[in-house]
Amino acid sequence: MSGQLPLGLQLKASARFSNFVAGANRELLEQLQLTAKGAGEPFFACWGNTGSGKTHLLQASCHEAAERGRTVAYLSLNDLPALRPELLEGWERYDLVCLDDVDVLAGDPAWEEALFHLYNRIRERDSCLVVSSVVPPARLNISLPDLVSRLSWGLVYQLQPLNDEQRMQALQLRAQQRGCEMPDETGRYLLRRLPRDMPTLFDMLDELDEASLVAQRKLTVPFVKSVLGL
Repeated sequence: MSGQLPLGLQLKASARFSNFVAGANRELLEQLQLTAKGAGEPFFACWGNTGSGKTHLLQASCHEAAERGRTVAYLSLNDLPALRPELLEGWERYDLVCLDDVDVLAGDPAWEEALFHLYNRIRERDSCLVVSSVVPPARLNISLPDLVSRLSWGLVYQLQPLNDEQRMQALQLRAQQRGCEMPDETGRYLLRRLPRDMPTLFDMLDELDEASLVAQRKLTVPFVKSVLGL
């Protein structure tokens, strides 16, 4: 990756546009890809429930931009208690800045002001900013009105949840990329027995893949039952 991440922050290698099953989010995905390449809207906000794929998309944006020689910065504001708003100073020098979970900073005047000024500096430099939240920008409990309006200026998309068929497709695609096979029967069994948010399902797949390598077993329903204790 040619773009340098601040603070040694690391992106998940598996967070790519190529393995994101879009479902009803095809337009969102296409527009975000353009922004990551520097050919779309410079300001982009996506929102949706926890586990809907926001972090995957923001990190995939960073991978896409960096592979094209653009400099990138990614930060999850879930780490807010351990961070100071001064961290954002100078981030306008990056071609693409992705800020995950911006709803977390709502109600913190120092962080709200820091993000407001960063937004303005990014706009002056013609860089790009992508943010995510659990509610639309207009409904964030941000006390700085000008920041609310700034976050709503660009493209705003809601992430629609996947249906079971699309969840199955996402699981099988991730399994294939890890070098294993997820039979339909096994996938249906897991969707019946486990929480259906994709982060939980992907974590489970990582565990199963490691166990199958050790045991030299395929991901059959009996093997999955024995590994997960279902």
